Amino acid sequence: MTTGFGQVGLGFRRDMLDELDGGVPDEIDFFEIAPENWMTLGGRFSKQLAEFTSHKPFLCHGLSLSIGSYDPLDMTFLKKLKTFLKDYNIRLYSEHLSYCSADGHMYDLMPIPFTEDAINHTVARIKRVQDVLERPLVLENVSYYCAPGQTLTEQEFTLAILEESGCQLLLDVNNIYVNSVNHKYDAEAFLKAMPTGKIVYGHIAGHYVEAEDLIVDTHGSAVASPVWALLEKAYEIHGVFPTLLERDFNIPQMGELITELKDIKRIQRATARQPNGVKTNAL
Repeated sequence: MTTGFGQVGLGFRRDMLDELDGGVPDEIDFFEIAPENWMTLGGRFSKQLAEFTSHKPFLCHGLSLSIGSYDPLDMTFLKKLKTFLKDYNIRLYSEHLSYCSADGHMYDLMPIPFTEDAINHTVARIKRVQDVLERPLVLENVSYYCAPGQTLTEQEFTLAILEESGCQLLLDVNNIYVNSVNHKYDAEAFLKAMPTGKIVYGHIAGHYVEAEDLIVDTHGSAVASPVWALLEKAYEIHGVFPTLLERDFNIPQMGELITELKDIKRIQRATARQPNGVKTNAL
């Protein structure tokens, strides 16, 4: 832990390479990539990635681990991932607390049943992944639209996974807000229940309001006002943590993204200047 104003990140995409080649804007402190989109690339892309990772901290946010699935863990993938993380000096590897395979990949993130059996199964898989990678796995609280077979709350399930597996938390503030509307729970109460010491970084993103009681987590628009307010509350409760802006489609010009990055930094600075001061996680 260090004192300061925190760090702000952005998802790194191949179509940004030429634009960023002339220099990374000062507002971007770190980048995040999906390892599945980079692990098999060589040549120019590999060299460019190596150049960027030598100058800025990079994190990996995976798409295909499927930690809650009953399909066997893909050990070939994990071994290649371990090499990739080492070769490019990737600081953290995060994934979704969900699953995306059942007798083959489904190309979507499905909710793990909130049950004791699912906790035991998922914790065992997390420990195996951590043994292979020789580092803590960072898991993200995900948005979901149904909870089949639920016997526990999302909060109870998430806390049990974090405590029993030894993994760390990627705190997605937008997902908390989306779920709180869709499943009618108190977003601030959920936020307060998360263990401060487990949070290593956060996500913030836009969503689509389908109806008063249905929000879709799209990452395709600007961050909404209630999500900004919840991010501020997250910093007040847990301290300022590194926070990444997600934008997966309808991606605007870099200048518009920079404006939102500045908004994150502004909230971080305001929180850090509160009378008691705020300890700040650093990557």
